[in-house]
Amino acid sequence: MRHCGPKTHVCPPIVHPTKCCVNHTCENVIVPHIHPSHTTNVNHINYQHEHFFPHTESCSTEVTNQQFAEGPGGFGGPGFGGPGYGGPGFGGPGFGGPGYGGPGFGPRPGFGGPGFGR
Repeated sequence: MRHCGPKTHVCPPIVHPTKCCVNHTCENVIVPHIHPSHTTNVNHINYQHEHFFPHTESCSTEVTNQQFAEGPGGFGGPGFGGPGYGGPGFGGPGFGGPGYGGPGFGPRPGFGGPGFGR
C-alpha cells in the first residue's frame, strides 16, 4: 500500500549574482641597482727642516813676563844694558828704545819701590 501524503515538489533554482572573492598573494622581486663609488686616500708628507747652529767657545791665557833691574848693582853691567840688551840688538823698534822701557815693556803703575819704576 501506498500511503498518500504530501507530495514534495522541487522548484527551479534561483541563481543569485556571483559573489567575487579575491585572494592576494605577494612575491618579492629584487632588482639590483648598482651605484659605484671610489675613495682615494692621499697621504701628505711635509718635511720641516730645523737648522741648528752649534757654537763652541774656547779660552786661552796669554802670559807675559817683564823683568826690571835698575839702579846701582842691578843688571846694568856689560851683559845687560850694554850692546846686547838695551842697545842695538834689543832696543830697536818694538822694544821702545834703549833700556828695554818702551810702550808695553816699561815700568807699571804700582811698582814704584826700589828697583822698580823710574
